Order: sequence, then C-alpha cells, then structure tokens
Amino acid sequence: MSVFAAIDFETADHGRDSACAVGVIVVEGRRIIERYYQLIRPPRREFMFTYIHGLTWDTVRDSPTFGEMWPDVEALIEPAEFLVAHNAPFDRSVLHGCCRAAGLRPPEHEFVCTVKLARATWKLPSARLPVVCQHLDIPLNHHDALSDAEACALIAIRALGAA
Repeated sequence: MSVFAAIDFETADHGRDSACAVGVIVVEGRRIIERYYQLIRPPRREFMFTYIHGLTWDTVRDSPTFGEMWPDVEALIEPAEFLVAHNAPFDRSVLHGCCRAAGLRPPEHEFVCTVKLARATWKLPSARLPVVCQHLDIPLNHHDALSDAEACALIAIRALGAA
C-alpha cells in the first residue's frame, strides 16, 4: 500500500452536482499524512438533507463553489494511486457530477469501496459506516465529511492490511 486518498461528500439535494462539504484524507503507507475539509456553496439554495448533516444554505453561502475549491482537492488526490469511499458509487458520482457542472475534467482514479472491503473482510451484520466503525473502534461523527473520510481511510488501512 503506498498512497491513496479517502474522500467523502455531503450533498444539499438529490443533484449529483450539489456537494456542500468535502473531506479528504491522504494516506501514505499505513499513515494519514494529510487532512482536508471544505464547505462548498452548491449551485442551488435548497437544502434537502440538513436533517442528515446539519448544513444549511446559511452555513455555506460564503464558501467557495466546487470549481473554486477544486484545485486544492485535485492537488491532494493527484498523487494517489486510487481513491476510497464508503459507498464509493455515491461519492464517485458526486465528484464526477460536480466536475461536469463546473466544466472540469473528472479525475480518472479507480475507486475502492470500503462497504465492499468491510463485507469481504469482517463478518458484520451490516456494512454501514457506524457499524464498521464501532466494530473497529474508530471514532466517528457520522455525516461530517472529514470524520467520514477519516473513518473510511482507517477502514481501508485495516482491510487492505488484512488482505
């Protein structure tokens, strides 16, 4: 295991271009070497998922748009051999949807899903992030993008180390 990045998005609405927060954790070897968190101003003011993550338009109105903050995230993930996310199809679709909406080329990194890794590695009743974190004694503030990304990185370190 050399370098990978864990990524987690929170979204404002059902649109895959509606990221309102991102967390990125960069792992080299088996160590976290960088943490990044950014609120994002989505393209629409409507927030459907405040009840999940606590974010509102007022929370993010003065934050950069995805296109404005993308160079920071791109610089973090560029050296990564792959990206990991818990329920990777969702985070991949948000990343690609936001890139397309901002007129940016999405990264071509392979995504590894820690839901699948957890199912294959541990016999748990559920592969939901809180369940896996409880099993592995990983602290979690669920639906905080940085906490979710860090938990995902730690799951990947343990699962890939066990392989």
